[in-house]
Order: sequence, then C-alpha cells, then structure tokens
Amino acid sequence: MSINLSIKGVPDAWAQRLRERAARHHRSLQGELMALLGAAVGDDTPAPSAGVPAAVARPQAAPAVDSLTLDELALRARSRFSGLAADSGRSADIVRALRDEADGR
Repeated sequence: MSINLSIKGVPDAWAQRLRERAARHHRSLQGELMALLGAAVGDDTPAPSAGVPAAVARPQAAPAVDSLTLDELALRARSRFSGLAADSGRSADIVRALRDEADGR
C-alpha cells in the first residue's frame, strides 16, 4: 500500500534547486523527490510509477565521473587542442585539424 504526501510552503529557491537536480538526473520532480525520500530512509529500491516499469520511470544515473566546472573543462579542452586550428574557435576548424592530425598531415 502506498500513500500520497504533500509538502506545503516550500521556498521558491528550494523548489528551483530540486527542479534543477531532477533535470541533472533525467527525472521528473516527482521522481527526484521519490529518490531523495528513498535515500533518506535507506531504501534504494526503485519506487514504481503508475503503470510504468521502474526501469523506464527512473533510469539509473550514470556512474559518477570527474566533476569539472565549466572553466576547468574549457581549460582542459584548450590544452588538448592547443597548436591546432582551435584558436579560431570554429568547430569545423577543430574537426578538420583533428582529422588532419589523425591522418598524419
């Protein structure tokens, strides 16, 4: 048996952060709240959604990888592509330079 819960008076900032978190995990707000509740009570069993298989309703999150800020990612990309035509900033030039590099030109 399941019950419905309702939380009133959630601050706008919290609601926005929950929506962003749900989007990062490719879940609906409802799915994200269910995942948070499951983690809080120590149950990682996927909660079923109405008529939707659990694997479809709540896809597993991708394994954790190295978290980078946008600045760190840009720095890493610049160092990877330094000396190539990447300085122009045009993706076509970068792809062309990588292709030429792979062909030994």
